[in-house]
Amino acid sequence: MDDPRLTPARDDVAAKYLEGKVKAARFVEGETFEVVDAIAPLRRSPAADAEQMTQALKGERVTVYDRNGEGWAWGQLADDGYVGWLPEAALAKPGAAATHKVTALRTLAFPGPSIKLPPVEALAMGSKLAIVREDGAIAVTREGWHLPRQHLAPLDAMAQDFVAIAEQFVGTPYLWGGKSSLGIDCSGLVQIALTAAGTGCPRDSDMQQEGLGRELTTAESKHLQRGDLIFWKGHVAIARDATTIVHANAHHMATVVENTHAAIARIKAAGSDVLAIKRP
Repeated sequence: MDDPRLTPARDDVAAKYLEGKVKAARFVEGETFEVVDAIAPLRRSPAADAEQMTQALKGERVTVYDRNGEGWAWGQLADDGYVGWLPEAALAKPGAAATHKVTALRTLAFPGPSIKLPPVEALAMGSKLAIVREDGAIAVTREGWHLPRQHLAPLDAMAQDFVAIAEQFVGTPYLWGGKSSLGIDCSGLVQIALTAAGTGCPRDSDMQQEGLGRELTTAESKHLQRGDLIFWKGHVAIARDATTIVHANAHHMATVVENTHAAIARIKAAGSDVLAIKRP
């Protein structure tokens, strides 16, 4: 069965590339847009109070296949293939291709070359920007925004240690579907951290369990290493070392560092055993 989270197909409309593979009343090529808001919610249905399944960050491309005429666009994110409804106001026709990404947990964009000006936007780690010039410690985007250059890196720059990226989010509030330091969920933390280190990563924990790394044997899993991923039903955590994990979780409603054995016992008491431990 095609996963509806990753398959742009409904009974009434589907992506042209799925013709012959799925049933739909009509097939459309789709149109490429770019996320222009700092963070755009991708929702299960076209309503402001519908479940947020994930978020798209500034600069991400989206292929839109349908609009409902009430401010919502239905499409597929370019980076991880997630499908859902985005606010049309968060999208625009693509501008110049992105050259840089935000590598700080969060950075502020200023309307001019002074940091004393009121910022026009706050951008999350992983946001993509087209930098048109650099002026000392400042980088200027195609929108005319001025950002601290030390908070940016070229798109192909890779962090050496994805766990260190995840550790930066400690204290971030837990948010279902979240992908930024304003709010993040367990699989969002893994995705943002691995992506920063140059590893493609699916969005949800079940997809990550299926698609990332190799499964450790029972013997190996007694000796966890930094970067090992521990999976439960609907949850994932990252090993920091042999005895501690970092994970975004609803128990603490935050991203925390926790003793691994204590967390496994607590989650087991809540009704879930470890399903797999994988080494990316």
